[in-house]
Amino acid sequence: MPKKRKSGGHTGSSKGRDSSVTCSNCGALVPRGKAKRYTKRINFAEYRVEKELREAGALIPRAQTEEWYCIPCAIHFHKINIRAKDERKRY
Repeated sequence: MPKKRKSGGHTGSSKGRDSSVTCSNCGALVPRGKAKRYTKRINFAEYRVEKELREAGALIPRAQTEEWYCIPCAIHFHKINIRAKDERKRY
């Protein structure tokens, strides 16, 4: 049977099992190598206040959050796109 993807749908190491992460949307347990990570930066201040502080030369801290998605949820929420058949095997 032909192989659809060179990596088998996983990223990173192919040695042993990956730890599991929970999908941020549906709560499914997904292997870490198969899940899609989405990183967001959150500002603590409002946009106008932050703009004034930046002009004054202040450094404004930001929080960084990670969200993990299973493949069906990542496609549904447009975090990843479906690639053409010949493009899938390249990576």
